[in-house]
Amino acid sequence: MSGSKLPLSVAIITYNEEDIIGRTLEAVHDIAQEIIVVDSHSTDRTREIAKAYGAKVFVEDWKGHVKQKNSALEKCTQEWILALDADEVVSEELKESIVSAIRYPQAEGYYLNRKTYYMGKFLEHTWQPEWRLRLVRKSACPTWTGQDPHDKLVIKGRTAKLEGFLYHYSFKDLKDHIFKSIAYAQRSAEVKFIAGEKASLLNLILNPVWAFIKIFLLKKGFLDGMRGLIASAVSSFYVFAKYAFLYEKQLKPKL
Repeated sequence: MSGSKLPLSVAIITYNEEDIIGRTLEAVHDIAQEIIVVDSHSTDRTREIAKAYGAKVFVEDWKGHVKQKNSALEKCTQEWILALDADEVVSEELKESIVSAIRYPQAEGYYLNRKTYYMGKFLEHTWQPEWRLRLVRKSACPTWTGQDPHDKLVIKGRTAKLEGFLYHYSFKDLKDHIFKSIAYAQRSAEVKFIAGEKASLLNLILNPVWAFIKIFLLKKGFLDGMRGLIASAVSSFYVFAKYAFLYEKQLKPKL
């Protein structure tokens, strides 16, 4: 692979990511003309590490996942944009695919398959495949949409898929997964409540059960053994907590 940099901006939002941001940037800094980091007042060495890789760092108040990521997109100046989370690392095979896609484009956007590192090694079946639109042409009007904390990148134009994995180091350990699930469930419940949605008894009973069945059985999470069972169970708990938090909000009298 040639060492020359491509007309590529890497867009990342951060908050206290010093444990992983170096690995994330190490994988792509040699092919990207520009790295944009929008940081929400990290108190660790995140900004320092990002600047060491030549990143343009902007410090902004937290606006929610969707608005924060759109802020990073808006600052990108190159023809192509690779939108990454701070805990995602591009594999060598995927890196080669990205270089090829930019040099010989066949679409305006490309989906990358994200594989999660969980309890000591990568999950081969649970949450697989997890295709995420991440490499896009700036001219295709990329925009982050969705309900916080579940964002989705959309573009105008044709899309395709790339070979190789986007490695996802989302959870330090099981405790981290559970705590993040609670935090995300609270945020999701807030967004749903503001939108006027309500939780029902069926939501609390059926939605978590369906989430478990879908991940553990239909998507063959059971092939990952105990790790697949635990990941599926915590995912089911997240769904239950989300609707439980929403129901709690419904009970509180309006002031």
